[in-house]
Amino acid sequence: QVQLVESGGGLVQPGGSLRLSCAASGSILSIYAMGWYRQAPGKQRELVATIISGDNTNYADSVTGRFTISRGNAKNTVYLLMNMLKPEDTAVYYCTSRAVTTTQGLRDYWGQGTQVTVSS
Repeated sequence: QVQLVESGGGLVQPGGSLRLSCAASGSILSIYAMGWYRQAPGKQRELVATIISGDNTNYADSVTGRFTISRGNAKNTVYLLMNMLKPEDTAVYYCTSRAVTTTQGLRDYWGQGTQVTVSS
């Protein structure tokens, strides 16, 4: 199993910045990819950004140029730096990881989510 723990959410004014962090732990053999999704009230969960082994990144059009995804040196952590935040970025942000463990083949894991609220 893989446990994902997110941190860094909170309340920020429009135009402000936040950095989300996510740490993966457990019986991990390898991590193929990590990323962030978000879900706003009344909306479906949507992709925000992903980073694949080799540091290939992918972003939703709505956050390109404002958000940056990166991995820590240990490769079991992922960060999301969010700049120029807008009210429409308000959502619960979920960390995800695609990994192989000692007991499971390649599969996706999800964190519990962290709330980001952009409001004046």
